[in-house]
Amino acid sequence: MLLVLDGVGVGALPDAAEYGDEGSNSLANTATAVGGLTLPFLESLGLGNIVPILGVAATSSARGCWSKMSEMSRGKDSVVGHWELAGIYSPRPQPVYPRGFPPNIIQEFVRVSGIGGVLGNKPASGTVIIEELGGEHVRTRWPIVYTSADSVFQIAAHEEIVPLPTLYRWCELARRLLRGEHAVGRVIARPFTGQPGSFRRTANRHDWALPPPHPNLLDSVGRAGLEVVAVGKINDLFSGEGITKAIPAHDNTEALDGAEQAIRTMGTGLLFVNCIEFDQVFGHRNDAAGYARALARVDERLPVLFELLAEDDVLMIVGDHGVDPTTPSTDHSREFSPLLVAGPRVYRGRSLGVRSSFADAGQTVTQLLKTAPLALGRGFAAEILTDA
Repeated sequence: MLLVLDGVGVGALPDAAEYGDEGSNSLANTATAVGGLTLPFLESLGLGNIVPILGVAATSSARGCWSKMSEMSRGKDSVVGHWELAGIYSPRPQPVYPRGFPPNIIQEFVRVSGIGGVLGNKPASGTVIIEELGGEHVRTRWPIVYTSADSVFQIAAHEEIVPLPTLYRWCELARRLLRGEHAVGRVIARPFTGQPGSFRRTANRHDWALPPPHPNLLDSVGRAGLEVVAVGKINDLFSGEGITKAIPAHDNTEALDGAEQAIRTMGTGLLFVNCIEFDQVFGHRNDAAGYARALARVDERLPVLFELLAEDDVLMIVGDHGVDPTTPSTDHSREFSPLLVAGPRVYRGRSLGVRSSFADAGQTVTQLLKTAPLALGRGFAAEILTDA
């Protein structure tokens, strides 16, 4: 089980200043901001051994192995982070648009969509821009197009003005359009409801990511005839490729419910889970208190999942980037990923050092499942299994 705490980082990478993220540390800075975190299960696995975190003690008797992983790829997006976990190196950041999308892109999008025009076309917080332009959208029926510091083309529309199938069709058209030099990491549908002054985004978000550029962890496991069960936005981030079963989840609770369901029913293979709230709900809104509460809720659920692990099962908890909610920025932060590994056959109290790539996690999965190795990553299966 590869469990991604989306947007949970443990300190700025050496090149973080190039991204404007020097000093970021999503976990430690959140803990300081709220007067300390209470995460007894994650603490027992060794979370406090990775970096100092107020309220989360370091322990010499951790129930698992711990490390932090550096990101080799350029960028700090969910696509890049998840792809590297799966063994894909991205040598160039995906394109970003700090001044909005070029006129020719917008004009072509308007033409192929058959709409009169778009609103926005600038970087913005999703909740802010729907309050700013939602009323005009209701009057004109024009979609709100916006981006962020990440490589995304986001389309917001009111569900009572633009039916979801229409919004999704617009996103599919945009995805086909945004190729080559404008191949953004994701096109995202951002539906909302409500009235001016009280607009709210709904759970009907959907992502259209670029297809993975070459074979990866999901292919390695699937081609061996094993299951690849994706929970949450994993299916979107990999464009459904290499996945044998997808379980949708709109929040952390649904993701962990899906993970519990899968553990109880699936055979041998990879269970790949994304808990989205740290990023989508709290990090981008600089809500440190909400971020801390979400951590506590996940920590409360993890013991149940842990108890369901069979003798040969291994649980790996990782991140994909940071979203430090305590900095002025509302965007992703370039950070190390935490790594916690536990299971009935996993060593207790062992440091795995600092890993040179997120792909070390994916490579370890191939070693544990005895599938084809990845092009990237140094696996650590022999370092974690008591009987390896």
